Amino acid sequence: MNIPQGNSKEDFKQREEIISLVYRQWIDANPDKRVYNRSLKDYINIRYLSITETMHHAAKNYNSTLALLQLDTILRYSVKYGKPKTPKKGSKNQKIFMKIQEMHCDLVGIGTVKMTVGVKRTGEKIQYCITAIRA
Repeated sequence: MNIPQGNSKEDFKQREEIISLVYRQWIDANPDKRVYNRSLKDYINIRYLSITETMHHAAKNYNSTLALLQLDTILRYSVKYGKPKTPKKGSKNQKIFMKIQEMHCDLVGIGTVKMTVGVKRTGEKIQYCITAIRA
């Protein structure tokens, strides 16, 4: 898969399409749309919000898009980083969460990837966003 590395509008659009494709393939392989994470000792669920938020942020950066090719690894093996935080005030997308947990995963050739997981009042954990933070 050839990921465009530039910063043009067309490159951004192509990276969004690649991210969308990665999620569709992952969901096809995981119809229950969840995977167990050892650090959380719970399932992380994928929802429409997971895809749209990650597409919007990860498509801005080549390394973030590249990291998404290892989506299953990130979901399974990310580890909790810091203490859970309260959702950002004024963020329409985060208002459904009681707290936000940052998680990190080190990927060979990419570096550290940050995954944000939202925790609903029911305790359900939803993958919110994934981006590369250090190359």
